Amino acid sequence: MAFRRLLRGTVPWEQLEGVVRAVMERYDEPAAHVAFLEADNWLSTPLVVNDQWFVKVITGQNSLVHTLLTAGRNIGAFSSGTEGFFEHFGTPYEMAEHELAATRRMREIGVNAPEPIEAFEYDGMGVLVLEYIPDFEPLDDLPAETVERHSPTVFDFLHRMHEDGLAHGDFRCENVLVAHDDLYFIDATSVREEAISDARAYDLACALGALEPLIGAPPAVSAAARHYDTSELLAAEEFLDFVNIRPDHDFAAAEIRGAVEKRA
Repeated sequence: MAFRRLLRGTVPWEQLEGVVRAVMERYDEPAAHVAFLEADNWLSTPLVVNDQWFVKVITGQNSLVHTLLTAGRNIGAFSSGTEGFFEHFGTPYEMAEHELAATRRMREIGVNAPEPIEAFEYDGMGVLVLEYIPDFEPLDDLPAETVERHSPTVFDFLHRMHEDGLAHGDFRCENVLVAHDDLYFIDATSVREEAISDARAYDLACALGALEPLIGAPPAVSAAARHYDTSELLAAEEFLDFVNIRPDHDFAAAEIRGAVEKRA
C-alpha cells in the first residue's frame, strides 16, 4: 500500500480544497463534508463529498503511472501471443472523460454502475464525479457462499459488456462492489477496438482468476459457463499466466485450466 501511495503521489491540500470548492459550486452546496477513501488505487485520489458524490482526482503523475502500467500490460499481452490491447490517454482530463463515458455505457446495457455525473478539468487535473454508493463492500470482503451466489451476475454483467463491444480491462474484486445485495461494476479501463476479441478473453481470465481463490475453480468456471461457451473459456485460458503475474492477482491457474478442460 505504501508503494502504491508513492506512485500515486500526493495531491497538495490547496488543490484538493479547490476541487471540493468547485464541486460545491457546481451543485450549489453551501458546505461540504469530505471523506477520503483508502482505496487500493494507483490512478487517482478518491474522496466523497457530502455522502453524495464520489470524486476521483486524477493528476499528471497518475497519468504517468497509467502510461507505465499500460506499457507493462501490453508487454505482458505479447507474452500470451497477442498484440497489446490496452490504451493510454494523453491527459488526466481524458482519463476522467473515458471513465465517465464507460460508466454511462455500462448503465445503458443493464450493468449496474454508479450514476455518472460529469468530468471536468481543474488546475490541470482531471476530476470525475459519480454517484456515491454508501454501505458498499468489495466482492472479496464477503463470505465465500455470498460470493458464489453473486458469481453468475458477475459473468452476466461482463458478458453484457462484451456483447456490446466493451471490455472492462481491469477486472478485480476491488472493482466489483456489493451494496444492499446488488452488484456494481466500477473502474473500467480502455482497450483498442480492433483488439476487442483478445480483450474479452483477458477480461474473462481476470474474472476467473479473481473468483478462484474465493470460491474455487469449478464453481467459478460453472458460473462463467452460464454466459460463455467452451471456445470462449478456452480462449480465456490462454491469458491465465499473464493475468497471474499481475501484483493484484494470485490464483491457482492449473485448477482453472482443469475445470475448463473438463468442459472441452
